[in-house]
Amino acid sequence: MNTKAILRRRGFSLMELLAVVTILGIIAAIIVPRVAVSSDTAKTKVNLHSKATINSAVERWYVEKGTWPANNLSDIGADLNYFPDGLPTNPTNGTAYTLMPQTVLVA
Repeated sequence: MNTKAILRRRGFSLMELLAVVTILGIIAAIIVPRVAVSSDTAKTKVNLHSKATINSAVERWYVEKGTWPANNLSDIGADLNYFPDGLPTNPTNGTAYTLMPQTVLVA
């Protein structure tokens, strides 16, 4: 009779499965929004860092060459001394960085 009782208890009950699924749902509801926010924050910080890097390279270009680079940064992007891996792109929307001629800052 003991073997029959052991053989009958092979799986999980519906209540046990429901409890596990509910707990996993609660955990997912807490974690997923935090991951989405931290991804957006990381992209914003990378964007600011890229702008600062490009601005310092543009200033260095001006000091070395005596002229400002083109507004689309094509000449500074082609020079491997400034950006060996190529110009970075904006991580928030995927567009290329350009100079704003009025302020000589990267937009």
